[in-house]
Amino acid sequence: MLTSTVCAAVSAAGLGIAALTAYRKRFLAATRIAAFALIPVGLAMTGIIGWVTDIIFKPMVWAGFGVLALSVVLFMIGRIAERRRGGIGSRKERRAATAARPEAVAPAASAPSLGAGRTASRPAAEAGKKGRAAAPKDDFSDIEAILKKHGI
Repeated sequence: MLTSTVCAAVSAAGLGIAALTAYRKRFLAATRIAAFALIPVGLAMTGIIGWVTDIIFKPMVWAGFGVLALSVVLFMIGRIAERRRGGIGSRKERRAATAARPEAVAPAASAPSLGAGRTASRPAAEAGKKGRAAAPKDDFSDIEAILKKHGI
């Protein structure tokens, strides 16, 4: 009952301000003020204000919110622990899985295919022959042959 009275008083004050604004020939602003002033009475008449006050002033509702907050916190703790653990069992299992995983790039692929770099004392052709002889056979030899054929 008290909330309906407060809402009616707020709406009456808002409508009074809208009337003063309309008196000053500011009709657009007066229309907006009147629209906002009617909201509290409309909420009180629909029963939404009573529902909100029932939620706010009942301890059982706040206990329910506390339980929901606790469940969210526990869920987040579980997600953080799972992320740190990596989804696999113990540290030994993670190390074994890492060791068993094949490498994405062959170990020799990062070694230069032409061997040591050219120096000013050796001609380029000589360095290339020496580098080809010293380079290990790898999976990219056919690609290198195609690139050399096209002068790249």
